[in-house]
Amino acid sequence: MTSANHFKRAVFCDFDGTITSKESFVGMFNVFTPDLFRQVAPEMLSGRMTLKEAVRRLIESLPSDKYGEILDYVLTIDIRPGFTELLDYLESMGVPLVIISGGFRGMIETRLGPLLERVHAVHAVDVDTTGPFLRVLRTVEGDTELMAKAKVMALYDCGEAVAIGDGSTDHKMAEAASFVFARDGLMKYLRLKEMPFIQWDDFLDVRRVLMERWGGKP
Repeated sequence: MTSANHFKRAVFCDFDGTITSKESFVGMFNVFTPDLFRQVAPEMLSGRMTLKEAVRRLIESLPSDKYGEILDYVLTIDIRPGFTELLDYLESMGVPLVIISGGFRGMIETRLGPLLERVHAVHAVDVDTTGPFLRVLRTVEGDTELMAKAKVMALYDCGEAVAIGDGSTDHKMAEAASFVFARDGLMKYLRLKEMPFIQWDDFLDVRRVLMERWGGKP
């Protein structure tokens, strides 16, 4: 464990549908490989195919010459309100924000633009674009996940781990956190599991609750 990963507190945040105002990664599959997505999605939802198998198959069906269009696509999706204000607050408190995503690193970096330098780290899927189709290069895999978010969290030594998410890929991240901000599908999952969470709509809600817990100024 390096000293760079020692924190009193850290915030771990999903990207697609969390930082972005809608599911940019799923939306990308709908735009660029709709037929295969319609075949794979029911297999994944039924459990006949793991999330890791489904996402890898979808990614590696994408032509490499479409990658530029994919990056352009994510620029059409809004960032959820309050994200900059949350970054301001976290910086004032010395708390890092770590993005953990099963999506493409390139999509995250493209969409965040100048905000990227204010994020402590991005853990996401790297792809090789040199062949005819995209190929997954580096990720932190689990048994059923292409990006094992709880494994990434374990790389950080922090007394209080906050998770912010919205969907099924955030389940294990939420379970590994000290407390969770949940919306949409993640909120439904945590209710079924009878696990505590904080419901949120935008990042101003997140900042308000963190200020109530940690103090500081907006």
